[in-house]
Amino acid sequence: MTFPLVLVLAAGLFSTGLFGALSQQSIVMVMMGIELMIGGVVVAAAAFWHFLAPAAGSGQVVVVAAVVAMAVEMAMGFAVTTAIFRARQIDMTDMAGDLKG
Repeated sequence: MTFPLVLVLAAGLFSTGLFGALSQQSIVMVMMGIELMIGGVVVAAAAFWHFLAPAAGSGQVVVVAAVVAMAVEMAMGFAVTTAIFRARQIDMTDMAGDLKG
């Protein structure tokens, strides 16, 4: 694979995730869109590392740190979503906006 092709793949993942996050009302679907967006960023970071500085080990550290941050973010998001659903039976973003008061 060439560098521009990998960047097109990353842009496609990010765009699909952005569309999913902005067009859905289910909290889980919004989180899945955010996950796709972060996945696109990770693919782009890995492409930059692989094609621009393959001998540098710092690129691997950045990619692994991003994947770990993505996993932690999704675990915390699903924990909060589960807690909100169990407490108030809310599973849509417009209903979750009413939790302020």
